[in-house]
Amino acid sequence: MKISYLPAGPADDVPYELWEGEEEALAAAAAAGSRAAEWIRSLPSAPSPCPVGAWLAGELPQAIEAATSSLDPGDCDRMDPEGVIVDGTGGIDEETRSKMAAVPCAVEDALWLIPGQQIRLVAVASLVTGAARLLAEDPGTAITTGELPRMWVLVDHAIA
Repeated sequence: MKISYLPAGPADDVPYELWEGEEEALAAAAAAGSRAAEWIRSLPSAPSPCPVGAWLAGELPQAIEAATSSLDPGDCDRMDPEGVIVDGTGGIDEETRSKMAAVPCAVEDALWLIPGQQIRLVAVASLVTGAARLLAEDPGTAITTGELPRMWVLVDHAIA
């Protein structure tokens, strides 16, 4: 892991400069999220109405799209002016992270899905949250070395 030393102080006192390849990496993230959401929506629906079925068909794909379209390398781990470490989020808000974290528990109640579909749902949610964590911990390395684009290759593999 490469450590990038960023100046301390308010975020608005230092102009943000894009990493080389950042725009392309973020566009690829949004596109992968859209593909994943489309795949989730194409899964078989619950045989009868149930909360998990409605969540999988609606809230989860929306959360995947929201997460991948809101990734932000500028929301990285940093130090505040008082010297306190602030954990970045990579651009994903707490509500969306919570939805991603619920996927492993929710799929066990989605008995109409085969195990392969269930584990692929878990993989997608894990990869999306993992990508945000990569950006929060070391955005420059995640973007410039191909770590972030690799996450989208893995998402595509999971939904194939």
